[in-house]
Amino acid sequence: MKLIQITDLHLRGRGELVCGLDPAVHLAKAVADINRYHADADLVVFTGDLSDDGSLASYRLLADVIAPLVPPVRLLLGNHDDRLAFSSVFPSTPTEDAFVQSAMDIGSYRLVFLDTLDEGAVAGRLCEHRLAWLDGCLAEASTPALIFMHHPPFNIGMPPLDGVKLIDPQAFADVIGRHGNTRHIFAGHVHRLSSGTWKGIAFSTGRGTNHQTAPLFGAKDFAVGFEAPAYNVILTEGPDIIVHAQEII
Repeated sequence: MKLIQITDLHLRGRGELVCGLDPAVHLAKAVADINRYHADADLVVFTGDLSDDGSLASYRLLADVIAPLVPPVRLLLGNHDDRLAFSSVFPSTPTEDAFVQSAMDIGSYRLVFLDTLDEGAVAGRLCEHRLAWLDGCLAEASTPALIFMHHPPFNIGMPPLDGVKLIDPQAFADVIGRHGNTRHIFAGHVHRLSSGTWKGIAFSTGRGTNHQTAPLFGAKDFAVGFEAPAYNVILTEGPDIIVHAQEII
């Protein structure tokens, strides 16, 4: 199985800049790169902050830019997104009781897509309803699970980012720990390439397609960085999972 993870697009209206860069131009380059080298991917997962301002214009632009993608897509939300505006432009996106989360089985894995948006907040949240849905989703899975979400439940060693991760990560850990079938967590939000283990489960995060977080590990305040945009290429070989970061030149 081959999956692609794209995260933190931060689109605004056509031609509008974010951090001095045109996010639509960078996203279009990512789409072209995927079509050229990974048209055989089983799925492209966008892990949130599709929009920078939650505007209808940004979601309409997103629909236009990703229309040429050859593989199928699954769109998730981040803290910059707006559920109502998103759903009005992408009404066919699978939802669960108004939350933009769903699951699907591909090959020997169950893919779980979570909605961690807590509207009006920078940090993420999984309410009792969403956690109960996740509990049932993992309980009924007959294969190992890969979880995709915007907000990481884990720290990455950068205080400004660790302070706005998923609220109450232990509640999330309790749910996935109850079943023991989660093999990897793929998150966005931090605009950094990082990987490791959390509660014994492998994780990875990705760079955004527009701007990044500066690598200031001891800093108290967030700072924008301008490392090359990237997307992640996820390969599975039986029980093994390999994650490559593909820079967009």
